[in-house]
Amino acid sequence: MSTEGQQQEQLSQSDLSPSSNSSSSFEIIDMDAASLYEPVSPHWFYCKIIDSKETWIPFNAEDSHRLEEAYGSEKDCNGKVVPTDGGRYDVHLGERMRYAVYWDELASEVRRCTWFYKGDKDNKYVPYSESFSQQLEETYMLAVTLDEWKKKLESPNREIIILHNPKLMVHYHPVAGSDEWGSVPTEQGRPRTVKRGVENISVDIPCGEPLKIDHLVFVVHGIGPACDLRFRSIVQCVNDFRGVSLNLLQTHFKKAQEQQQIGRVEFLPVNWHSPLHSTGVDVDLRRITLPSINRLRHFTNDTILDVFFYNSPTYCQTIVDTVASEMNRIYKLFLQRNPNFKGGVSIAGHSLGSLILFDLLTNQKDPLENNDSEKALCTDRDLQEMGIPLGPRKKILNYFKNGENTEGINKSNQQSALGRNLPVLSEKIKDCNSIDGAGNDEYLDISIGQASVKYPRLIYKPDIFFAFGSPIGMFLTVRGLKRIDPNYKLPTCKGFFNIYHPFDPVAYRIEPMVVPDVEFEPMLIPHHKGRKRMHLELREGLTRMSMDLKNNVLSSLRMAWKSFTRAPYPALQATEAAAAEEPEPEPEPVPEKPSGWWSYVPAGDSPVANKEAASINVGMLNGGQRIDYVLQEKPIESFNEYLFALQSHLCYWESEDTVLLVLKEIYQIQGIFLDQPAQ
Repeated sequence: MSTEGQQQEQLSQSDLSPSSNSSSSFEIIDMDAASLYEPVSPHWFYCKIIDSKETWIPFNAEDSHRLEEAYGSEKDCNGKVVPTDGGRYDVHLGERMRYAVYWDELASEVRRCTWFYKGDKDNKYVPYSESFSQQLEETYMLAVTLDEWKKKLESPNREIIILHNPKLMVHYHPVAGSDEWGSVPTEQGRPRTVKRGVENISVDIPCGEPLKIDHLVFVVHGIGPACDLRFRSIVQCVNDFRGVSLNLLQTHFKKAQEQQQIGRVEFLPVNWHSPLHSTGVDVDLRRITLPSINRLRHFTNDTILDVFFYNSPTYCQTIVDTVASEMNRIYKLFLQRNPNFKGGVSIAGHSLGSLILFDLLTNQKDPLENNDSEKALCTDRDLQEMGIPLGPRKKILNYFKNGENTEGINKSNQQSALGRNLPVLSEKIKDCNSIDGAGNDEYLDISIGQASVKYPRLIYKPDIFFAFGSPIGMFLTVRGLKRIDPNYKLPTCKGFFNIYHPFDPVAYRIEPMVVPDVEFEPMLIPHHKGRKRMHLELREGLTRMSMDLKNNVLSSLRMAWKSFTRAPYPALQATEAAAAEEPEPEPEPVPEKPSGWWSYVPAGDSPVANKEAASINVGMLNGGQRIDYVLQEKPIESFNEYLFALQSHLCYWESEDTVLLVLKEIYQIQGIFLDQPAQ
């Protein structure tokens, strides 16, 4: 036997040998041995492949309890399906498999776990199979009942497990590289700890999610299959976003939860990258891709080219069709699985995903409006078969739809609008390079997306559109759109929040396109614990101090200059008398503090400029509210904004400040507000 094995054997014998003062304890064990055994409490786990290795993850306490109830209710579990994870997954008990409901994902194995052993490298506990756990439990029961320990078992892969005593149970793992030909199970090798029951292992078991769903949010990803620096998918990133929202509901909406006014917000991912790259375009790209710098070229083909795909009419149609059809499909499925759902729907997009959603929303039609184009005697297909080009076809169809005479539009404006695919506006609008919706007039088709793309309809009307790290402003400018009319609003969506990190290299503002002649700061998103971050307050304080010092110095210099250039004494008396008659100037009003402890304030350092920025009119794109909202950078990020630029574009998934803004605006629709902090 090896030295390690001898040491383990000595340890086991020393643990089992009774001391001189422990005879009474053993008498108690002999008398009440049968009463000491208690059945083990099972907990359900599922297996995920993370970084190319199996990881066993516990279900939350409520899901595990429901699975155990379903397991014990019937002897035959075949056909038994239990929804878990807030209804996003179904567990088929008979198959012991877990399937995603709303998106494509590899099925994962499910296991009813009672016995565990410590893994090789990460020190995480791994559950034994259900059948072998049953053998371990039966052996343990006999050992406790008869007080006969040092029981040996052989695992299915011919490894030895020894139950030395209730506190010491060991699994001997074979030495790497040992000869397996004709070998017999042995106690040689590195011992691993064995534990009975999930309560004896170090694992975090999450709490369950509220059953009631108040609001549904679809989340659309940007370029590429990976959505963060850890190269995780949109499903994993939205899981983080949802997890942050559940924590914030407990801390910032605690009163509403205790009064059972709210449940939770469900966030569901929408994937368009996989359907796009399954069209065969990747095969075509591989044929023309150079063999050098293979990894960089693969990254370019799989990620960066998504921007060019969206600018291609052919693949843009594929992308918008995929996004719209996926959201419609998931929405129908969600209603089938949640028939009592009465909440609203919002949509959120990250990076290029926000542009896709913006183009979809600007090309929606309000179903409540009278759609005269459907009553037209000819359709777009009819006009196309007649050989009429795209621009004139749109004019003819829009004429029927609006019932308006467009003769007042001058020819140059028509050509400008159609040539750059900009709005064809009514004769009352002077600027043709704008999105317009002023007054009560019924304007023609906006069509700021691709000219040859037919944008599908959504089967619901979103309440709010959230854009994270969005390049919408840049794309609109590149398309030739100079300004957005203040009266324009999305046809079927009332709210629009453009949220970005100050160092995000992909993000652009929207408000300067609505108010192009005024420079003003975006609204600053408060820290989720309130106020500004300390380094920002310090910087703002130093700025104010320097401004005050500068003003005091200038005032002193002016007074000194006046003392050198003052008039003779009689004239000075007259001047002083006239000055005494003048009323004292009124002090400048102090800007009012925003109502509520978690309120948006302009991001500038000047109080006067901030007051002006807070009251500026940015139009109806967000229902009269401000549109641009900037996050506060972390202290470490402020040292080098270039170093954290890429991370800033991918920070939104785990940003408490971003999630809290989303929750605040969603629940504000229902008349539910954030808790006031304890005084």
